[in-house]
Order: sequence, then structure tokens, then C-alpha cells
Amino acid sequence: MEDNLNAVLILGSAPDAVRVREFDLSRCSSIVVLNNAWQLRDDWTHIVYPEDFVEARRPAEVSGKTVVEYDQFVPANNQFGGIIYAGGTMAFTGAYWALAALRPDLLIFLGCDMVYDGDPTASHFYGQGEPDPLRDDPTLQSLEAKSERLRWMALGQNCVCLNLSNKSDSRLTFDRLDADLLGSALNRRRSEGLKRLNTHANSDAANRAMAAEKQANCFVESGDYWNSQQKLDPKMLAQIDLLWMQVFDSSAT
Repeated sequence: MEDNLNAVLILGSAPDAVRVREFDLSRCSSIVVLNNAWQLRDDWTHIVYPEDFVEARRPAEVSGKTVVEYDQFVPANNQFGGIIYAGGTMAFTGAYWALAALRPDLLIFLGCDMVYDGDPTASHFYGQGEPDPLRDDPTLQSLEAKSERLRWMALGQNCVCLNLSNKSDSRLTFDRLDADLLGSALNRRRSEGLKRLNTHANSDAANRAMAAEKQANCFVESGDYWNSQQKLDPKMLAQIDLLWMQVFDSSAT
């Protein structure tokens, strides 16, 4: 039944995230907001932010809601190989936490396209912010590869990732979802997605990618790889990204 579907929304801060104010989210079991996205609606259920998210930007009232910080999202990401392989930006960090903690059937994204070619004075819905995924970071060389990795990990839990964005360009590789379908047909979209992804998934490529990750051994349990004595090899991580890009063919996107 539709009511039994565990649909989780991951809400970021791209300018078009404001569309969420008009959406019927009654079918969403959880609304997970990243950093500043709590400002967009009052009915969010979880907020995920890093240690350096300034106090002044945090919600003043969190009664009845769940705050997810470093000590929770790092271990969750470690269940899936660690933040280095997951991709060190909140869209992926928060998604892996949700995958581990909430066990969704659908993981739906909005405001997480990570494309910054619009208004140069307003990179986010609240104005000019830091385009975090574009920083010089060896874990973020291919946002598309990190997206494909997440999609594979979610599929392993019979979860389908969908993107609510209506923008023509996105760094997320997931199927698109029309907002009009949020109130209905989500079970159908999940069933169709599972069938299509399982049909087109190249499990051998995924196994090669995971084997390459294990061999590279780029794991920092604390998550703060930027302070670790272990030096990351960008070329090696880029090669792993290429392997993840082979897991789904174009028919699955």
C-alpha cells in the first residue's frame, strides 16, 4: 500500500529549492534538511549539518525534531565505505546517513543539483553561499560518479533515488520525479525504478569499483580526511570514479 512506503526527502539549498514550499509532502515519512534548508518549511523532521555550520544559521527551535551532527553521520557513512569514497559534501553525506538510519524505499532529492552557473549573486536560495562541492577536493572530482555510487548503494537496500529538480542540468544522475506525483504513484515509481535499475545495473563493474576502493584503502574513521596523515591520491580516486560510472548504462538514467 502507498501508505506503507518509506519515502525520504533530502532538501538542499539550491535556488530552486524554494519550490518545496508549494509541495504536498504528506507521503514523505521524513524530510531531511541540509544546513540552511530548514528555513524553507516548518515540517522538516531531521537536520544534518557539519561541526563548522555557524551557530547563527542553526534553527533556534528543534523541539520534536532530530539534529544529526558529525558523531552520527560519520559512522553512518563509514557503513558504506567512508566519506572519502562517498564524496565529502553534504548532499552525499546526508544521503548516506539517511540510507543507514532511515532505511528508505525512496530517497528523493531537491535543491541538490550542485550546478552553479545561474545568478552569480545568489548561489543558494538565501543568497550567496559557498559552492561547497566545487572546492578543490580529491573526493569531489566527479560528482556524477559519487551519484552513481550512491545509487548503487541505495539499490542494494531496494531503495530508488529520484530527483525532484526541474532544471535541465544536474550533477545527480538519478531519474527525475515530477512534483505532481509526490502525492500519488510513488509505489509505482519505485517498482519501475527497481526493475529498470536491476535490469541495467552492471554488478561486475560495481564489484570492480568496490574492490578498487578496498585496495586503495582510503579510509579515515573519524571522517576528517583533510587532517589525516594519510595523503589521498587524486589519480587513484579518479580511476575509482571511472569504475563507478560504468555501473549503470544510459538506459538507466
